[in-house]
Amino acid sequence: MHATTLRSLPTLAPVRRGFVRRHLPYFLIAPSVIMLLALIAYPLLFALKSSFYFWNLQVGPQPLAFVGFDNYVQALNAFDFRAALTNTLILSILGTAIEFALGLAIALVLLKALPGMNVVRALLILPTTIAPIVVGFLFRYLYDPGGGLVTWVLQSLALPVPAEGILGSPSTALAAILFVDIWQWTPFFAIVLYASLLAVPDEIIEAARLDRASAWTILMRIKLPLIRRTAIIIVMLRFMQIFNTFDTVLVLTRGGPGTSTRTLGYSLYEQGLVNFNVGLVSAQTWIAVLIVNIIVALYVFFAFRNEEW
Repeated sequence: MHATTLRSLPTLAPVRRGFVRRHLPYFLIAPSVIMLLALIAYPLLFALKSSFYFWNLQVGPQPLAFVGFDNYVQALNAFDFRAALTNTLILSILGTAIEFALGLAIALVLLKALPGMNVVRALLILPTTIAPIVVGFLFRYLYDPGGGLVTWVLQSLALPVPAEGILGSPSTALAAILFVDIWQWTPFFAIVLYASLLAVPDEIIEAARLDRASAWTILMRIKLPLIRRTAIIIVMLRFMQIFNTFDTVLVLTRGGPGTSTRTLGYSLYEQGLVNFNVGLVSAQTWIAVLIVNIIVALYVFFAFRNEEW
């Protein structure tokens, strides 16, 4: 019996090595997966449970009553929440589209061998390294009606500036926040698209030029299709990031004047950390999660439906 066991040991060693080789990657990523689930799944499940209760910390430390979908109905019927959803969609869609277009234009300029391009490339990334709240304070002074640089430039160009200031007027406040986001994050698109365009083979471009293809045709028929996957992914990531806009709104306008610049991020902050209405803010959180996931799922479906991986 002992001799049989000894003879089987050499055959067991390769089996064990194969088992370790197959499962070692899963063991290595397991801590990260567990941490990710703890940071995402648990808060979402906690918010889902809380959304069905009347729970306000100003009234008591524990949920007081099961209310079913009343929090969801209250959230959807609230004018300020609907305004926040509208403003968030405007910022997300317009911001992403404008930043992509400007970023692509800048990336095409960076491809040209112009003097000083190395310095421009280095400076271009700087806005994205600044914390959004710092950018908010910076533009708060630039928009100041008593002598801010942006206000002065608009007045010098004989463009109308509201008497209450750019941030104080409902007609300009949301556009001002959009401009801040465009200023900070257009370089992100420019750098990523520039790196992608560098990978486009020069032979294809030269062949198209020999066929007398115009610059517009080369861009639309060759360059953009070749960087399509990268463009789709960064547009999706940036859309989700703008959807969570909060810092600049808090610093610049606090959602005002009225509800003209209120976003979902600011609405969640106000209901959760100012009014301490845990049940209502949990319902608003899940409404926001469902909306952004539906939009992203539809975007991914239509963007990648003809892709071959």
